[in-house]
Amino acid sequence: MRILHTSDWHLGRAFHRVNMLGAQAAFIGHLVATVRERDVDAVVVSGDVYDRAVPPLAAVELFDDALHRLAALGVPTVMISGNHDSSRRLGVGAGLIDRAGIHLRTEPSACGTPVVMADAFGDVAFYGLPYLEPALVKDEFGVGKAAHEAVLAAAMDRVRADLATRAPGTRSVVLAHAFVTGGEASDSERDITVGGVASVPAGVFDGVDYAALGHLHGCQTITGRVRYSGSPLPYSFSEASHRKTMWLVDLDADGSVTAERIDCPVPRALARIRGTLEDLLADPGLARHQDAWVEATLTDPVRPADPMARLTERFPHTLSLVFDPERAPDDPDVSYARRLAGRSDQEIAEDFVAHVRGVGADEQERAVLREAFDGVRADQAVREATR
Repeated sequence: MRILHTSDWHLGRAFHRVNMLGAQAAFIGHLVATVRERDVDAVVVSGDVYDRAVPPLAAVELFDDALHRLAALGVPTVMISGNHDSSRRLGVGAGLIDRAGIHLRTEPSACGTPVVMADAFGDVAFYGLPYLEPALVKDEFGVGKAAHEAVLAAAMDRVRADLATRAPGTRSVVLAHAFVTGGEASDSERDITVGGVASVPAGVFDGVDYAALGHLHGCQTITGRVRYSGSPLPYSFSEASHRKTMWLVDLDADGSVTAERIDCPVPRALARIRGTLEDLLADPGLARHQDAWVEATLTDPVRPADPMARLTERFPHTLSLVFDPERAPDDPDVSYARRLAGRSDQEIAEDFVAHVRGVGADEQERAVLREAFDGVRADQAVREATR
């Protein structure tokens, strides 16, 4: 069976101030063409169809168009909700849409109920695991602690239990939206840390033939059977080095997997350039970036006059301007942003405690801080889920 694996469309999202709806429509067209031209048997979309719980009307219209075009091809499609989606809104009409071959899986309780398809070698069971917010689903899965690994492991136990009841030789595909250990994150994914831990081990997916993951925006292979497709379009400059693709996965009769990357159309290259303003304006080696979307980091010790206006004369698609003056490491004027770069909310809070009190937080205090951050994230998840 040939499967096209994609995720993280984020319909309705902009790139800085650039409206990406046209690029998202071009991707949908490319997806449909790939399904038709490469004899795809099934499409899987592993969450974050939309960028927010209540998407703009134009994004909903584009999603509606995508559903109609996929249904017209007669190729079954399985979709799950991600942490950016409202599972309730995305799942509206799922029963009716199911009849058209578009299978929306947004309910955690249905993790162990697959969409079963068949090819010349037998059945393939597709299990949809929507994004599982631990605080909201721990009771459903009977786990004592609201943790990503615990709820995902419990969901996979249901998958394996159902699979054990099926005919010998039944192959299996799981769609999941999670941060799996070994994956490389970017700046454009929403933080899903709970209890100080965001990631789950790849071994949680043991027992299935292929795990089609969503959430991380870079296409990557965790194991031969566990892969992220990544987002089809860039949504932050941290994705400048990404090659935006989908996975074309061939699932053989014995459950073995081979995969090919299918490039997605990207409207414009991304470039991150760094240096003094005069160097950036004069460097002939930067000519290749003149048609790219540019993030420029200026290292001038004194902020120059009209930097954006001057940069856009050479790089007309400059979207982001960052000031990072080069100073000695012990310079007291080193920016607050630089000191915080790469640090989690928990670490920043612990540093603040140490700064104001003169001694760091003990284990009990760290636990209190962690519980507070988890509570805020859980409240946010509840608000988005009920919008």
